[in-house]
Amino acid sequence: MILIACVDDDLGMMFNKRRQSQDKILRTRIFKITEGKKLWMNHYSAGQFSDNPNADINTDDAFLCESLPGEYCFIENINPAQYEKWVEKIVLYKWNRRYPADLRFDIPLADHGWKLTQSTDFIGSSHEKITEEVYEK
Repeated sequence: MILIACVDDDLGMMFNKRRQSQDKILRTRIFKITEGKKLWMNHYSAGQFSDNPNADINTDDAFLCESLPGEYCFIENINPAQYEKWVEKIVLYKWNRRYPADLRFDIPLADHGWKLTQSTDFIGSSHEKITEEVYEK
């Protein structure tokens, strides 16, 4: 599976049981990179992706146990470390800010051999700069 997550500078994903932020241009970018592939997510995340009915989105709260190699999994409110052994690639979208967080992306990237292979900045609809980072082993 290929994990996709949005994080702040401290790898925070959620605060007070809600997403820290969301961005329309970022969602469009996710649809572009996942085009032709399945995009998995849970019901919580599906609400923010309902603006593209043509996307191949599979919604299931147990999606990290059901996705196949090469399929994309968008996570927001799940600790990903317990699924790391099935992860082929990680795509992080960084807000380039620090928000309060009570849930963090918990895969220790450098410690577990993940290497940054690509970094691209783009302008979002809610953030002046969003950084896309791709990690591979």
